[in-house]
Amino acid sequence: QICEMKRRRDIDDHGSSSPIASSNTHICTNTMTSETTNNDVPPSAATTEVDEKLYSRQLYVMGHEAQKRMMASRAVLVGVSGLGVEVAKNIILAGISSVTLCDPELPNSFDLGGNFYLSEVDLNKCEIESDDSDNKRKGRAELCRDQLSELNEYVKVDVASDVTSLQDEAGLLNLVEGASVVVITVPLSTELLCKMNEKCRGSNSKTCFIYALSTGLFGTVFCDFGEAFLVSDKDGENPASSQVENVLTSNPAVVKVLEDHGRHGLETGDHITFSKVKGLDGLLSPGDGKPSTYEVKVTGPFTFELPGVDASDCSEPAMQGYITQVKTPVTISFRPYREALADAGELMMSDFAKFDRPPLLHLAYRALASYAESHDMQYPTPGDATAAKEVLDLARSLDSEKLLENNPSVAERIVLHLAAGSRSILSPMCATLGGIVGQEVLKACSGKFTPIRGFFYFDADECLPDSPLADVVPSGTSRYDSTIAVFGKEAQQKLLDLNYFLIGAGAIGCEMLKNWALMGVACGEKGKVHITDMDRIERSNLSRQFLFRNKDINEFKSAAGARAAAEMNEGMNIVPYQEKVGADTEGIFGDDFYDKLDGVCTALDNVEARLYVDQRVLFYRLPMLESGTLGTKGNTQVVIPNVTENYGATRDPPEKSIPVCTLKNFPNQIQHTLQWARDYFEGEFKQSGEDVNSYLTDPDYADGVQQNSKYETVVAIRKTLVDERPVSFEDCVVWARLKFETLFNNQIRQLLHNFPEDQVTSSGTKFWSGSKRCPKPVVFDLKDKCEDAQMRNHFDFIVAAANLRAHMFGIKGRTDEEYFVEVLQTVIVPDFAAQEGVKIAANEAEAKESENNTAGGMEESEVDQILSSLPKPGELAGFKLNPIEFDKDLDDHMLFVTACSNLRALNYSIPTEDTHRSRAIAGRIIPAIATTTALVTGLICLELYKIIGTPQKELTIEAYKNGFVNLAIPFMTLSEPTAPATTKAVVKGKEWDWTAWDSLDMNMGDITLQEFIAHFETEYNLDVSMISHGVSILFSFFANKKKLAERMKMTMSEVVENVTKKELPSNQLFLVFELIANDLETDEEVELPYVKFRFR
Repeated sequence: QICEMKRRRDIDDHGSSSPIASSNTHICTNTMTSETTNNDVPPSAATTEVDEKLYSRQLYVMGHEAQKRMMASRAVLVGVSGLGVEVAKNIILAGISSVTLCDPELPNSFDLGGNFYLSEVDLNKCEIESDDSDNKRKGRAELCRDQLSELNEYVKVDVASDVTSLQDEAGLLNLVEGASVVVITVPLSTELLCKMNEKCRGSNSKTCFIYALSTGLFGTVFCDFGEAFLVSDKDGENPASSQVENVLTSNPAVVKVLEDHGRHGLETGDHITFSKVKGLDGLLSPGDGKPSTYEVKVTGPFTFELPGVDASDCSEPAMQGYITQVKTPVTISFRPYREALADAGELMMSDFAKFDRPPLLHLAYRALASYAESHDMQYPTPGDATAAKEVLDLARSLDSEKLLENNPSVAERIVLHLAAGSRSILSPMCATLGGIVGQEVLKACSGKFTPIRGFFYFDADECLPDSPLADVVPSGTSRYDSTIAVFGKEAQQKLLDLNYFLIGAGAIGCEMLKNWALMGVACGEKGKVHITDMDRIERSNLSRQFLFRNKDINEFKSAAGARAAAEMNEGMNIVPYQEKVGADTEGIFGDDFYDKLDGVCTALDNVEARLYVDQRVLFYRLPMLESGTLGTKGNTQVVIPNVTENYGATRDPPEKSIPVCTLKNFPNQIQHTLQWARDYFEGEFKQSGEDVNSYLTDPDYADGVQQNSKYETVVAIRKTLVDERPVSFEDCVVWARLKFETLFNNQIRQLLHNFPEDQVTSSGTKFWSGSKRCPKPVVFDLKDKCEDAQMRNHFDFIVAAANLRAHMFGIKGRTDEEYFVEVLQTVIVPDFAAQEGVKIAANEAEAKESENNTAGGMEESEVDQILSSLPKPGELAGFKLNPIEFDKDLDDHMLFVTACSNLRALNYSIPTEDTHRSRAIAGRIIPAIATTTALVTGLICLELYKIIGTPQKELTIEAYKNGFVNLAIPFMTLSEPTAPATTKAVVKGKEWDWTAWDSLDMNMGDITLQEFIAHFETEYNLDVSMISHGVSILFSFFANKKKLAERMKMTMSEVVENVTKKELPSNQLFLVFELIANDLETDEEVELPYVKFRFR
């Protein structure tokens, strides 16, 4: 499965508290269907309340039930070097109950390449502690504990102080007791690993076992979750759902779904539930001993059978209704470490261009382990060719399948590089593997998503030179020893001297800063990182944007992130900005700015900004590192000038908009009712307030209102300012109750008056059929609770609407139910009377026609009459409303939108949703989790190595990798980027295939227009007939001859200023011109790229 997510980006969260909470919020989850679940944690144990503000975006990945199970789980982490601290960071951010760190080893210089909580100071300082007269230095676990603890106040982080050595077999085995999962990220002897694994699999302890290593540019992960591990949701995808068009009276019953809503997405053997089905004599309605789920036999993309369901005796077919896939748990069996080590079996792939690589790496890691066991558990020292050769010899002796004989030069190179760089801890590899392993830990704790079965191997050998380097002896004191050991000092210096622009300081931006600080990016005298982000830090950011703490809330992300990165590496030169990147900030990020850059890295949350940056990197021919996440899915794209296509070369189709008539009168999905509720919120609580304020402050307000909406606008102002203006909170409650009646009762009755339930169209079909669901009025009942979401929508609507109304008018609100009951008993609700002559559009065409007719529907005199009846602004001096802009993270806003949407859904027999799910749909929230973020930033930083030239040779497009991952399945594929498309042109008789990266560059100074035209005639043999700059034509053969003669003597910059009437900014170095030109010999038009003209 490859998920194309170019347009998905990490969303910077917004969240704040609210005094109004849902009266009865129901949590919908996929739960395991067993008495007890994995790790002997009974469902009743996972009852801790979830902090929805902190875990906001993560909950849309894991769900409440899985989150609660994680919050009742304990992990043991053996090894806190680079990979270990990455795993710890990810699982602590995710919110498991506790983490026990075990690593008494003293830090070394290699650790600093991947451990962001260690520094050079830790290599030399002797923090002496008294322990029965013995002195000891702190190990890696103790040095990292406090900073890891700061990541999440809900997670207990402790150190296994009883284990004094990683060779302490008894101590390590004791750690297994009571743990949900044991994770080992440092080399241990094979026998000790097998013993720990066997204890994890023991009958009295269902503990999951993970062993992972990051060695240079190679990595391995092994998972054993026992003989029978229960997975509640194997892929994390939303259950397939469709709308029923009909169910035939046949044996077996045949279901057809509405084709205009897409394929049903089911497979034979899947189980589904039905809801809101009309007809079939109630055969598919719940209750009366009927099955709650039905098995499916697929017969087509829009049809399927229900085996065992005989509908042949039913009096009528079923019409409409909804189907929803039921996700059933699966049990997965794993093999123990000892068995898998001897026979790895089928190995998970990460790069199909290296289909033979996983078995080779399995052999190489066995040889490396064998070497370590005979050298006091130490890997080869960098630069020690003899030691690397010994590993290769061991591999040959273990090579029963003759893997080294298949393309021996390549195979031996891989083994030698693995051995030579095995001590190196590189941040991008730790981030990549840390994301993968972190998610495996969460799977072990939650039982959600499919784990890796057995071994997984990963490498980035494209970053490596042909042979291991010799002059790379570690200093023992430098944080860059790991990088130098693999790539050499010259490559490290290039990293130190880099000048990069990081756009965005959210989750991906934080991870990128961390990686760069450890890699040494911009940590030299010539280097500099520019980072910009307009957003401030909010609480919901803290579960993924790990550089931020509670103390940083409300501070700018770019400033806090820059400060945190500089604390990790004090040599980092970083400049934070709080500016948007776009055309309006080119005074800051202009020609002179980009001219000094080596590349751009995007960590953006929208497509528009990405496309703008894409045009900038095209123009300045800079590499761009792009990545994005969507829950457990992630993608990376590397953009290399003249080698790969640019980001904007391929684009997703635009999202389909909901037709107006569907929103207004014929909704059939909860998405429709939520959009309607959001639109109503904007109109009632924002637009009406803004219109009133504009009327009160702008004497010429009426003249500026659009003619086709002028009547509706002034009527709304009169209602808000005069007819319905509240003076007390009680007035707000009465207003809310009357609005309820209008929206969910009277309007529906009017619709049924226009289109009765039994109405038939001119073609003889029922009007209320297909996607048109016949509505029914909702009768107000303060105690009503909807069946699907179990929410008190009637009460919630009144409370939320009244409080929002009160806030608009500066009136103090309240939420106590007794008060609302008392006030609502006194409200007099007028009886409904159907209006004759009201036109309601039955389809989109009628809706457009009605809109056009409305444009001139009301006389200006009627508008003037209403305006004259309004209080004069002077009479209300100082009065001002508080317009309310919808914010998905404010609970009172979402309470209103959810209740409003659900009530409309009840009108149309659409399944309702709770506030949590409604927030995701209405707010278009992109799910996010720290593990995926870490993984994609790791992958993209590996591409940065290639960009600076670590392979020490010119790379072809095959060496670069775009990545697509889905940690839930799990799935990863790396593939070569797409080459840029070419355009053929013939210049001076020679063919030229140019791409989007090409331009006609002119660096001749600010020459005159006459010299400019002459240059193309002599240099390219072209007759220029038109020159344009943006939307301005500077020269054309049909232009006024006198003006042309004047311009011919002007410099190109003067021509531009003369025509555009705008002065060129002082920091602008280039002008862009588009030409229309013909070949002087053939007189044929030549298609050319733009002209990049440097005038300063």
